[in-house]
Amino acid sequence: MLKNKTLLITGGTGSFGSAVLNRFLHTDHFKEIRIFSRDEKKQDDMRNQLKNDKLKFYIGDVRDFNSVNRAMNGVDYVFHAAALKQVPSCEFFPIEATKTNVFGTQNVIDAAIANKVNKVICLSTDKAAYPINAMGISKALMEKVAIAASRNSTETTVCLTRYGNVMASRGSVIPLFLKQIQAGEVLTITDPNMTRFLMSLEDAVDLVLFAFEHGNPGDLFVNKAPAGTIGDLAQALKELCKASNEIKIIGTRHGEKLYETLCTREEMVKAEDMGDFYRVPADNRDLNYAQYFSEGETDIAKLEDYHSHNTEQLGVEGMKKLLSNLPLIKRDVFGDLTAIQYAG
Repeated sequence: MLKNKTLLITGGTGSFGSAVLNRFLHTDHFKEIRIFSRDEKKQDDMRNQLKNDKLKFYIGDVRDFNSVNRAMNGVDYVFHAAALKQVPSCEFFPIEATKTNVFGTQNVIDAAIANKVNKVICLSTDKAAYPINAMGISKALMEKVAIAASRNSTETTVCLTRYGNVMASRGSVIPLFLKQIQAGEVLTITDPNMTRFLMSLEDAVDLVLFAFEHGNPGDLFVNKAPAGTIGDLAQALKELCKASNEIKIIGTRHGEKLYETLCTREEMVKAEDMGDFYRVPADNRDLNYAQYFSEGETDIAKLEDYHSHNTEQLGVEGMKKLLSNLPLIKRDVFGDLTAIQYAG
């Protein structure tokens, strides 16, 4: 099915794009994989490191429709990963988050539809469920943009994935803790009781591929992920590194939640359990809403959100087992040089 197809990855020089390339670059899946991003340095690094004729690079910005449209010509499938996703920077520059995450997504979908792309998978985040910060709000609106587009697109299927923290991705807490441990510094923890979903980049790719295979227009896919506390995560890393660094509690940062929600209770009412994943079908009501206001949803009050406090909790030993499989830990803690991969 994928053998002679062309894939475009927006934001393709990031962690997710690198994981997709690790999965497909040396297989017969896809005859061409296009990397679309605005960072020529990262593109040049990736080009020189991977040296693969299947890989094509396009400089552009999702904010600019014309640059996206040019890259979309002849594409069969799109993984839309381009985003501004650092919580603090989005808090200080919310309009920039909106330009990339909302208008950029609309540009990608419009260009895909104009070029008769088969399917677009838009990547979202757990911070889009009950959002309290600018990054989450912009991603929540991105989801609405994608679902709205899916209602009116006949040739291009638009669907979504939503996942939690990707372990050891660029800018995440695991590389920070590891750097502090290696430098002999104090480990700075916001709140040791704060929980986060834990998934690897491979899990993220699996989720997107599941959506790719099973997605109907407007579907949102969520994977069932374990979680753990930030305190246990720090302790697990200390034990793996045989380190004795002190831990300092610095308090919750602006815009941070105590726990993250992957599916709201409103979504859980209609979610379909698909084993390792939930499928949440699109809300396809039209503007004639009256019956929904008069009848309501009695089941909503009976359900709970699916969040990082009520999913499987790993604890320190479970964390150590999970962390030990990460390429970053294999390389920097266990000295396995074969674990080195392009990190974006």
